[in-house]
Amino acid sequence: MKSGDRLLRGAGSGNLKLLLMEAKATDPLKTALFIIILLSTVSGENDLYLNFCGTWRHGQNPLSLNISLSTGCSGIIVSANRSSLSISGKITARCSRSDVIPLNSFGLNAELDSDFCLYWEPLLDQLKLEVGGKNLTLCWPASPKDSCCTDLSNGPNADEAKYGIVNGKIKNDTVTDKTLTAYNFTGQSTDYDKLCKQANKKYFISNEASVMSPPCSHRLEFGLKDVTSKNITSSATPGSSSEPAATVRLPTALKEALPNTSKVVITFFKENSLFQDGYKKAKPINDVVEITVENEVIANLSEPIRIIFNHDDMPIKRSRKCVSWDTAKDSLLVNWLVDGCETHKRGAKQTECQCNHLTYFTVLVELKAQPVRHLLALTAITSLGCAVSFISCIALIVLLCRKRRRSKDQSSHIHMGLAVSLAFLSLLFFFTGVLANVGGESVCTWIGPILHYTLLSTFTWMGIEVFHTFWLVYMVFNLSPKPYVWNLIGFILPVIPVIILVAVGDIYGLRMVVPSDDVNNPYMMCWMKENDKALLAHYFTNMTALAVLVLSGTVMLFLVYLKIRIKDDWKKHHVAFLSIWGLSCLFGTTWGLALLNVEMLSDLIQFLFCIFNSFQGFFLMLRFCMLDWMRKQADGSVLGSTSSGSTRQHMLQCQEKS
Repeated sequence: MKSGDRLLRGAGSGNLKLLLMEAKATDPLKTALFIIILLSTVSGENDLYLNFCGTWRHGQNPLSLNISLSTGCSGIIVSANRSSLSISGKITARCSRSDVIPLNSFGLNAELDSDFCLYWEPLLDQLKLEVGGKNLTLCWPASPKDSCCTDLSNGPNADEAKYGIVNGKIKNDTVTDKTLTAYNFTGQSTDYDKLCKQANKKYFISNEASVMSPPCSHRLEFGLKDVTSKNITSSATPGSSSEPAATVRLPTALKEALPNTSKVVITFFKENSLFQDGYKKAKPINDVVEITVENEVIANLSEPIRIIFNHDDMPIKRSRKCVSWDTAKDSLLVNWLVDGCETHKRGAKQTECQCNHLTYFTVLVELKAQPVRHLLALTAITSLGCAVSFISCIALIVLLCRKRRRSKDQSSHIHMGLAVSLAFLSLLFFFTGVLANVGGESVCTWIGPILHYTLLSTFTWMGIEVFHTFWLVYMVFNLSPKPYVWNLIGFILPVIPVIILVAVGDIYGLRMVVPSDDVNNPYMMCWMKENDKALLAHYFTNMTALAVLVLSGTVMLFLVYLKIRIKDDWKKHHVAFLSIWGLSCLFGTTWGLALLNVEMLSDLIQFLFCIFNSFQGFFLMLRFCMLDWMRKQADGSVLGSTSSGSTRQHMLQCQEKS
């Protein structure tokens, strides 16, 4: 590699090559001036990291990773052959490691080439290898004391071979597309404080915080006699008046377990991407604390170490727990465990961890809501409500069919559509748990879309009820749309989004709801899966339809009430208030409880949501029967006919009287 190319790559600016080529093509004087400016700009800066990627062309099982690392700064060699990938050299300040690791257990197949990337961060003394979809930690994060090895440049290339590394890239710049047996990188020792200042300048000033981690850890070293029973805090972010991200208090039991000559090292890390690897359902907070004693393994302390983390505001429904990474047990993969730590929440912005050993510590936060409380009771209420609603809807359908023979009122047709969709929704929801347990994922891929369709159809018919009531009051002299129009809207329109989501794929399937009192025995149902696509589909279909339904229903019902409350015939009957209440329940306002997210009332809201909506079929039939009985008692008043009689005729009469 030419020195000019190495300099361009070290400056971290791939576009500079293009500018240089353009300058060469226009004017030699401009080229010389450009090179002078470039040299003066980058000559005082060092590389902050090294990314080397390539494709390992291999062909023999078993595959292995050979590691031979020691402290120093002579350089590093990445080599490969038919069965092994090797990383060796001296670039670390504290890490020494010699190991042979089988790679077949990480999903590598000898028949296929394997992509890999090697990441070196000198300010953290951290070396990571990404291969086979796994991030293997070759050197754990630490804080170099005096100097670190940086400015790794590509030395003489090795010979070509059938097996080796093809398409080697340094910071996305291709070195060669040939298959080489090895790449040699030579390093340069750089003062740690100098490099840290340079990195901090880039992180805090040149707006690179969004794409890279804070470069320097905060390392504190104490004598054991000077540190016990004292609060040790991380440094605050420059320019910030906030509290320290973490505070450590070591117990006296640690002093009793070790000689006074021992040194305690506490290192504070922030936003290190290594600690975030591999978590889909939970995520560590940005701050990690490492506590070690030189040449000692500390565990099972009689008095716990106390670590207080100050973090962003976390809702109560988000589960958080103190965890630690035991590098002795899991030396390659970051594995956060709750073993040996107790969690004490101190409000929404602070968590205290009490742990009986020394290693890396942080707080693990679940990305989704915590397990559901009172799940057994909620499931029993929902099952009972769905059964009662289904029977009630069938009875209502029979009553409406009989009434349609004696009356041509179009309202009964709309009531029928809502009763049919709600009956199917109640039936499917009642059996969804049984179908999920018996048929599993294969059955749920079919039941999930059908259940979603019945829910959307129910919402649509509720919207039709709202609009039809509004039409009867405000569009008295206009004919109502024909029944087939309502059928197309109520039964056909909801099919469209469901078909689109089925075509997208990976949305419907088996869903597990975890109870808080028995996390190992989740409730299974057929619904949308727990992934980003399903969550997005849920918000775009269910929550959007629900928000539109509740908002439009509330507005239209209020307008209807304002219109009818001035009629003399309505003023004679206080039943109007009951009618408005019944309509509001019918038109989806009870489903609006799902839009509420009040932490202190979450349990109450869940119970109200299950009771009102699972029994909605029963409430629908009850309201219909009550208003029909009231109509008979009132001798055919306008109120009664609004629900089940010749609605339009009475509306016209009221309009003529006014």
